[in-house]
Amino acid sequence: MKAADLPLLRTVSRPTIHPDGSRAVFSRVNADFAADDYIGQLWTVALVGEPAPRRITRGFRDTAPRFSPDGSLIAFLRADAGGTAQLHVVDAAGGEPLAMTDAALGVTDFRWHPNGDRIAFLARVPERGRYGTVVGLSVDAEPARRIDTLRYRSNGVGYTNDRRVHVFLAVVPNVWGAPMPALAPVLADATRGESKNQPDTGRNPVLPVQASLPSGLPVARQVTEGNFDHSGLAFASAGSRLLTISARHADRDNDLRSEVIELNLSLDEDASKTDELPAPARTVVRSTKNLSISALACADDGALWLLATDVGATGRDFVGRVSALYRSVYPGDASTPIRVTHPHQTGQDLLDLEATGGISVLADGSVLVLRGSRGRVDLLRVSHDGRVEPLDCGASVASSADASGESVVVAVQSGGTSGDLVLVHANLPGTQTPCLEPKRLTDFSGHLRATGLVPGIELTITGRDGYPVHGWVHTPPGSGPHPVLLTIHGGPYSQYTGALLDETQVYVDAGYAVVLCNPRGSSGYGEAHGRAIRQRMGTLDLADVLDFLDGALEAEPVLDAQRVGIMGGSYGGYLTAWTIAHDHRFAAAIVERGFLDPDAFVGTSDIGDFFGDEYAGTDANLVRSQSPQFLVSQVQTPTLVLHSAQDLRCPLSQGERYYAALKRSGIQAELVIFPGENHELSRTGRPRHRLQRFEIILDWWARFLPSAANHRRSDEHDNENGHPIT
Repeated sequence: MKAADLPLLRTVSRPTIHPDGSRAVFSRVNADFAADDYIGQLWTVALVGEPAPRRITRGFRDTAPRFSPDGSLIAFLRADAGGTAQLHVVDAAGGEPLAMTDAALGVTDFRWHPNGDRIAFLARVPERGRYGTVVGLSVDAEPARRIDTLRYRSNGVGYTNDRRVHVFLAVVPNVWGAPMPALAPVLADATRGESKNQPDTGRNPVLPVQASLPSGLPVARQVTEGNFDHSGLAFASAGSRLLTISARHADRDNDLRSEVIELNLSLDEDASKTDELPAPARTVVRSTKNLSISALACADDGALWLLATDVGATGRDFVGRVSALYRSVYPGDASTPIRVTHPHQTGQDLLDLEATGGISVLADGSVLVLRGSRGRVDLLRVSHDGRVEPLDCGASVASSADASGESVVVAVQSGGTSGDLVLVHANLPGTQTPCLEPKRLTDFSGHLRATGLVPGIELTITGRDGYPVHGWVHTPPGSGPHPVLLTIHGGPYSQYTGALLDETQVYVDAGYAVVLCNPRGSSGYGEAHGRAIRQRMGTLDLADVLDFLDGALEAEPVLDAQRVGIMGGSYGGYLTAWTIAHDHRFAAAIVERGFLDPDAFVGTSDIGDFFGDEYAGTDANLVRSQSPQFLVSQVQTPTLVLHSAQDLRCPLSQGERYYAALKRSGIQAELVIFPGENHELSRTGRPRHRLQRFEIILDWWARFLPSAANHRRSDEHDNENGHPIT
């Protein structure tokens, strides 16, 4: 795979299964260089027989489909080029989609009401006078922001305290009704526009329906208010209650706790009224439970399921904490959720649940969740008493799932696909269906495999202290010896997996052997593994990556131990910078979007008020002992510093200060800044920027660590600034 093959990486969304179990609908998205954006549409595939999947919408980017409870409609999010995602509905049998919202900043999530007549959704509500709410008022002319909280920005979003995420409820329009033409202007319209000054009610405006839509469509009703964000939606009690996650407790600016909020919809069943006050709210899971909640779901048996992390008595102790399933009886004593899975299990029983994996409720009241384990992400069925049943998906990484009756459809990734659907027949209670082999429903990566994907060689290396370090080596074709790139993942609480990774494949295609592992601090190996580097970063993790590198060099003779480079992003950028201050074997290094200066992280990063405190501590000497910026004078390795201008997670100043210190020390260094990009450049940045990033990286390696396939021509040389002349 070459960098130019990025459009062949086709990802699929969480599937939605028709209530009769006949088919699944999903979105397929890929990068597009011509549009310099991500494009995609909805697809459908039958669960029985052998029909090929087919496209059913033609929007610029259609995502997140969900069947209505009766299967007659599909709701989904549609974004036009350069626009925000809006909620749409379409006849499940086909037809023209009908927009339901025109949210100023877009819709982020939604759920069907059990009756199928309404949809609850989440959208940011802009403060008056900001984000285009006043025509002609530019960003630079907006009023000053007065901030009295520690947390007021978020990577990929920007300021958040003036555009909170709120819950809305809208009536589903009649997609089969006759369209209503726009009204022609009449003379009376001239007088209607004379009153320019409208009274300010002091309330956030509700989201209007698009002006181009039939006038009979209802206006969405905002059912939450206040200086709080909301995430997750789940209907309960036959739709009379709506549950969401928020943080409303007094100390929310200083901890990571969250709560479950219940919105009482029974007092106003007519969601078409636009002048109603927000629904009465009460807290059903309180912050005193010390949970950071990432997902929730309600079962028909009255159970409230939560996917959450226990952040301890301080409410901030998140480092290496394993997410677990919690369950409580709702609407009974929901304030005391009971942990169903236990984070301290080990080995094959390890239950390191994926915090972002979501919860899917099955007909018998059990749930589906995702578990990270030793470079895999598995699908698990968990019953109310904690019994766990792994479901074979036939792939190394499950990314999402949906269930209907006896069928479970899973979106998966593996070494040979960037995204496909698999039908899993689970032997669910109440059915006589035997367990069958997983059935592949789609194959969208054939052209990608034709580029020459290289599988990884899985290794476990015993480190200097006897600790097993797990990872992979990918080698180019040929006898070698091949130059080596040691790559380090971000997080730290994350993991490399056996799934296809574009970074690895592009470097292997360029003639490099790629070594990657999951050192202590990573997820997927239990809580002790994840917490091992708390307030001692750059110790055990440094030993692990270097020991794995040495073990791989010894195990694979095609690797050239005399020609090795090192690179990583985010925490990987941290450990790269830390490593080259202690080990000078590397021909060159690439430090990307790194956490490099814990002191300067506070007040500049969107997580700066807690991340460094928990990972590096608060004692000045302790923090300094883990700071790459403090040790930059020890670096001897030529270093490329990559950063994005709008990175609010590891702000640009982290890279700029580190680069300046390198240059002042006389180290060969270069700083590359991508405009308009944030911390997610390498994963979701503009396609052309992602391509350019790969080209810059390969040019750096061609300069300092050339391979047979990646080297500079003999007529190229460097000018006084270190740039190639072509």
